[in-house]
Amino acid sequence: MAQPRGAGLDIQVALNDHGQVAEEKEEKHKREAGHSPARLPQEAIADLSQVLSLPLRIFYYLTGTWEFGGGLCMLCFYLKYVNMYASIYFLVCISVRRYLFLMHPFKFSDCRRVCDVYISIVGWVVVCVGCLPFPLLRMQHQDDKNACFVDLPIKKPDLPTSITLMTIGELVGFVTPLLIILYCSWKTILSLKEKHSASRDLGEKKKALKMILTCALVFLICFAPYHISFPLDFFVKTRQIQEGCVQISVFHAVALCLASLNSCVDPIIYYFTTDEFRRRLSRQDLQDSIQLQHLSYGRKHSRDVLGEDTTEY
Repeated sequence: MAQPRGAGLDIQVALNDHGQVAEEKEEKHKREAGHSPARLPQEAIADLSQVLSLPLRIFYYLTGTWEFGGGLCMLCFYLKYVNMYASIYFLVCISVRRYLFLMHPFKFSDCRRVCDVYISIVGWVVVCVGCLPFPLLRMQHQDDKNACFVDLPIKKPDLPTSITLMTIGELVGFVTPLLIILYCSWKTILSLKEKHSASRDLGEKKKALKMILTCALVFLICFAPYHISFPLDFFVKTRQIQEGCVQISVFHAVALCLASLNSCVDPIIYYFTTDEFRRRLSRQDLQDSIQLQHLSYGRKHSRDVLGEDTTEY
């Protein structure tokens, strides 16, 4: 039996309303996915590499002796640097990702997942290979085989080799990442000053700027002191600097603590600055997904009903 034409119009209006809500929900999910912390699992792995070695470090500094073999000592020593430089790498990735998806959302949306996988793999390979010189420049003490970590003696390369290694390490591991994060912050700030930005775009830009500035702040607090003190401490331990040794050693110890603090700060940062992470913890993401599925189903069902009605006229 044919439905009255008014009923068909009511169904059409309902269809449009459901469709609009569903599309807005889908758009919101896509937009937030573009800004979500895709590097969060990678940061967690980097932090885990540091946390796993902490019990052994605590045991060593409490007892003053290492009883777990030279290989495990070097591995724990190596993991500390892997954690630090992996954290730096993925902080840069988060800043760049925020910037790119804010400024060029359509250009990079299609390759997001594939690019994330490749960037993560390349990052881990570069970090793991790049950190190899740290344990390779250390050697097991012949007289005291129970020494580890900071007490391991350093091989003494000549001055030109030392300067070359320090320069490459500082440029690749600190200066370049810092410049990239500052550039992303600067460009995002400039975009906020554009006069023709929609209110929604302005809100997204403010969120992106907050995340990028947070990455910059963590970078400066946790990693800048270490990269200032490390070359000085290296030259002190290789006896290429004779003055101010005590002050440099104390400064380097404090800088090491700040660098390790990054593993504790990361979860707090992501909780307070990332909507996606908060939603996952509160299970709001699951509720939104169920609601979106209901809306999409209602939209499809309304279309089917309307299609059947129009064929009966």
